[in-house]
Amino acid sequence: MIPRLPIRNRWCGALLLTFAVFAGSAHGAPRPNLIWIMADDLGWGEVGCYGQKVIQTPHLDRMAAEGLRFTHFYAGATVCAPSRSVLMTGQHHGRTRVRGNAGPNNPLAQTLQPEDVTVARVLQGAGYVTALIGKWGLGDEGAAESGLPRKQGFDYFFGYLNQHRAHNHFPEFLWRNEEKILLPNPLIPVGDQGGGYSPDGLLYADDLFTDEVLKFVARHQDRPFFLYWSPVIPHANNERKRALGDGAHVPDYGPYAREDWPAPDKGHAAMITRLDGYVGRLLAQLRQLNLATNTLVFFTSDNGPHGESGHDLGRFQPVGPFRGLKRSLTDGGIRVPGIAWWPGVVQAGRSTDHVAYFGDWFATACELAGAAVPAGLDSISFVPELQGRAGAQARHEFLYWEFHEGGFTQAALFAGRWKGIRSGRPDAPLVLYDLQSDPGETKDVAAAQPQIVARISDYLGRARTPSPDWEPRWR
Repeated sequence: MIPRLPIRNRWCGALLLTFAVFAGSAHGAPRPNLIWIMADDLGWGEVGCYGQKVIQTPHLDRMAAEGLRFTHFYAGATVCAPSRSVLMTGQHHGRTRVRGNAGPNNPLAQTLQPEDVTVARVLQGAGYVTALIGKWGLGDEGAAESGLPRKQGFDYFFGYLNQHRAHNHFPEFLWRNEEKILLPNPLIPVGDQGGGYSPDGLLYADDLFTDEVLKFVARHQDRPFFLYWSPVIPHANNERKRALGDGAHVPDYGPYAREDWPAPDKGHAAMITRLDGYVGRLLAQLRQLNLATNTLVFFTSDNGPHGESGHDLGRFQPVGPFRGLKRSLTDGGIRVPGIAWWPGVVQAGRSTDHVAYFGDWFATACELAGAAVPAGLDSISFVPELQGRAGAQARHEFLYWEFHEGGFTQAALFAGRWKGIRSGRPDAPLVLYDLQSDPGETKDVAAAQPQIVARISDYLGRARTPSPDWEPRWR
């Protein structure tokens, strides 16, 4: 068992002296509660307000109708761990600590270190109560304990530490802070007892997370809080998929039980509709507790959609007009839903083409909390966009991503329009797409845009900082 830790460590105390903290936000209003909800492997096109026609998401659609819908919002990476690292550190994919999903032979490569400064740590130092509920993936028991949530700025944690264990939605245990909480879910090898887990009488992790979220909000309604809610759905149970051909791990098929679809299709749709219901419960509670007008809720996904449940991608069209899935650096793998909800502050029914990404949450949260932004981040607050002050909104010149599986690939978005991708070798020709006229990234326009190619190539050559754990391995 991991030894218990003090909720606030010496690093946090130092932050109280290091970061300027003000009594209110930058605009004089009471400091709002901050809630970041991040689904796991949910595609841009799998939500009704982004064009989904088959899967029912009424609560997220209402959230968008009552708030602001980002049409150009990007994940920190195209896979799980680095995307979460970008979110926590406010540094882009070429500078953040964790840059890939590390294997079990190198757990420290997927672990935040004591010197990393997270958004949770800064908000904690600014007087916010901080909680992570759901999937973590940036530190574990044993050698990787430096990355445990309560060593990285969270007062409270309930969920999965290890992202691979999170494949099992009916786990035999979860963590509460540093205590392993055993659940009445037997560890049944996939394929036994007629084909894997039977949900009857078992506890579904995301049901437990939702209950915990509602309890946390009720307990801390009288003090500013930051809640990072990280559901696991609709991520597939990859082990179950390999054994049974069906990775959609869900207690029931909900409104899709009577559909004449294969089981993986029913299950995948049911996972997303179940997630939608969870969000609806939270927003209803915020209204009931009169917290809605002082709470910013942001909903998104950690990367693009998967095809790992065995479901029919043609039925659901999960990437909308884009190309690629999770593990792609085309927009299908990195452009994600982004819905901001804050009644009375965020004007209802708007959409924005402002280009933002996970790293921007750090500066946004700091501005709203009245905390100074640490130096050296790749983070631009999108508070002006939330408040409808588009003329005051700063913009990124470049966004950056990389990918380490099967060789090294880099991508950059320039001026919110031009996507350059380089793979294979460091001197490989850049492939260039004009997302304005070609959102599906079907036509390489590098030959016609030599100046743009030169700008992006120069940036790719200097964007990343060296990392002993994540050095490029060109094919």
